[in-house]
Amino acid sequence: MVPMLTVHSIPAGIRVPLLLIVTVTIPVLTCDPSQKPALQREVNRAMRARPGAFVVVDVVSGTILAARGMEVASHQLEAPGSTLKPFVLMTLLESGRLDAKQRLICRRPLRIGSAQMDCTHPAQVAELDAADAIAYSCNSYVSEVATRLKGTELVELFRRAGFDSPTGLVPHEATGRIAFPSNLEELQLEALGHHGIEVTPLELLEAYRKLALRRRNADLGADEPVFTGLENSVTFGMAHAAYVDGMAIAGKTGTSTSRNTTGTHGFFVGYAPAEKPEITVVVYLEQGRGLDAAALARPVFAAFSKQRAKP
Repeated sequence: MVPMLTVHSIPAGIRVPLLLIVTVTIPVLTCDPSQKPALQREVNRAMRARPGAFVVVDVVSGTILAARGMEVASHQLEAPGSTLKPFVLMTLLESGRLDAKQRLICRRPLRIGSAQMDCTHPAQVAELDAADAIAYSCNSYVSEVATRLKGTELVELFRRAGFDSPTGLVPHEATGRIAFPSNLEELQLEALGHHGIEVTPLELLEAYRKLALRRRNADLGADEPVFTGLENSVTFGMAHAAYVDGMAIAGKTGTSTSRNTTGTHGFFVGYAPAEKPEITVVVYLEQGRGLDAAALARPVFAAFSKQRAKP
C-alpha cells in the first residue's frame, strides 16, 4: 500500500527555507477491496450519458472506491441546495438555540427576497420538528430557525464543514466560495444553499464523510435528531429514491439553480449502512433534481448491500 502524503501550507510571511512539512498517512480500508469492481460497474451504468459526477469513498480512510466524472467532481462549483441544512441545524442544536422537539408550521407560499422557495414535501406534513425538517427538507423550517444565526456564524459553520477547503482526495482541486450575507434574506437563502455559497461535489462528499465518521463512532450528542432525519430522509422522506431493502441508508438531496442557467442541478450525498457507515457517496447531476440524483445512488447502494451479504 502506498502512503498518502499531505502537504501542509505555510502561512504567508513566514520563511521556512528548504523545508517541506509532510504528514504521512497510511490508509486503513474497512471495505472489502473486492467490492470495488461491482461498485464501479454500477457507477458507470448510473452515469451513462448523464453529465455530472458520482464518487464513492471509504468512510474511515477516505479511499476512493469508485468514481466517474472526477474532473467535474473536483472542479465544478455549484450552489449545493438543501444538502447544507444538516450543518445549519447542528450549529443551532449545539449552541442551545434550537429545541429539537419544538414543532414549527411549514408556511407556504414561501418567498425570500426575489426567490420563490416553496417546500416540495407533501402538503399534509404541516408541522415539523428538527428531525422532520431534515427528512422532509423543509425550507420554511430551516429559513425560520436560520435567523437565529449571525452572518459571521453562518460563514464560520460552512468553513468548519470544509466548504472552502481542499479535500485532499485529488490534486489541484477547486475550492468553494462562501459569501458574507449582507442582510437577513441573504442569510436565509445562503442557509438553504440557494445563494451566496458554491461548493464542489468533492467538498460535499468530504463533509458528509465526516458526518458518517461521527455516526460510526456514535458521537451524536445534541445532533442526534439531524442524524435521525438523514436516515428518515431515505426511509420515507425526500431522498426515498435511494432506499434499498435490508440496509439502512442516510442521506440528503439538494436541488438548486446554476448562476448562468434557468434549469436546475441535483445533488444526493449520503452514507451506508446508516448505523455504522462504511461508504459515503455523492451524486451530482448537471441537469436534474436531488430526487433524480438519489435514484441514481440506489443501485450502487444495492450492489454494496449485496456484496456485504456474501459469506
